[in-house]
Amino acid sequence: MSLRAIPLMALAFILYNVLALSGLDLQRVLFKLAMPSTGTWEFRIADLIILITMILLFIELLKSTYTSASSMVDHGLSMLVMIACLIEFLLVKQAATSAFFFILIASLIDVTAGFMIGIRVAKRDIGFGTADS
Repeated sequence: MSLRAIPLMALAFILYNVLALSGLDLQRVLFKLAMPSTGTWEFRIADLIILITMILLFIELLKSTYTSASSMVDHGLSMLVMIACLIEFLLVKQAATSAFFFILIASLIDVTAGFMIGIRVAKRDIGFGTADS
């Protein structure tokens, strides 16, 4: 099995669990920036997790444009990650946060877009639905 078959959303899921279940305050401010509007922007640990999740989601969407045997394994494992996220969001107290909800939604987008893009790419590769026949 290649590394391409590993769903990257699992990394966001694992990162959140390691940090949240270790007792780290995810609302701790990492840095503050004074803005030209005289406001202050605070960047928290939870924001960093969401940023990492969005970057991983982008990479997952890029991965879904390839058709191979490992992409089918990736789609299946992505579905398992999404189900694990849903179960944890509903049943684990530390996962009842907006940051974890965004990880759940990103994994849902990964699963649905992965299958939809994969089907579209497979149709193009095989030539189904073309008007040239």
